[in-house]
Amino acid sequence: MALDLEEQEQIAELKAWWRQHGTRILSIIAAVAVGFAGWVAYRSYSQSQSQQASALYEQVAKAAGANDAKALRDASGALAESYSGTAYASMGALLAARHYYDRNDLKSAKAQLQWVLERGSSDDFKDLARLRLAAVLLDEKAHDEALKLLEAKPAAAYEAQYAALRGDVLVAKNQAAEAKAAYKLALEKSDRKNAAFQESVRMRLEALGG
Repeated sequence: MALDLEEQEQIAELKAWWRQHGTRILSIIAAVAVGFAGWVAYRSYSQSQSQQASALYEQVAKAAGANDAKALRDASGALAESYSGTAYASMGALLAARHYYDRNDLKSAKAQLQWVLERGSSDDFKDLARLRLAAVLLDEKAHDEALKLLEAKPAAAYEAQYAALRGDVLVAKNQAAEAKAAYKLALEKSDRKNAAFQESVRMRLEALGG
């Protein structure tokens, strides 16, 4: 059926519009397709990385439970080297640090905690590593170093623990007044549901006559 004049004009306008914009539209479509393919590939890669890191973390946990020092060192080292950007690497380092600390290997414990401080995948892990590292420094009587670490502003969930440990360090430095203030802050910031923690801090405060 022959096209009427109006239809012919519309087709002519469409052809002219396509000649002007067609190349740009095709380029945009191609870019979107490439971007989507890249996103799919990245997602697949991320899932693979997470699965491999998870498997290594399980090896760290198993080695720690079995007190297998070599397996623990190998698995935690592989996590830190190959999957440092994952949460599993930070978790593995924290677990390894606890293993070393419990066996009085403070040097190795500090190295693991320092790694989390420098390379941890989240501020939450870094806050926890800083707290535990300060506790190790207290054991080593490196009081000023511990206090310097505890000057950092942690997330609200850690404020009470930071204040309580600061109190412990100040007690070790024979600074009773400052220690009392720290313990009172710890009680103020603590979760009332954590009765055991609050009772522990109260006992320390009472021991100072507070």
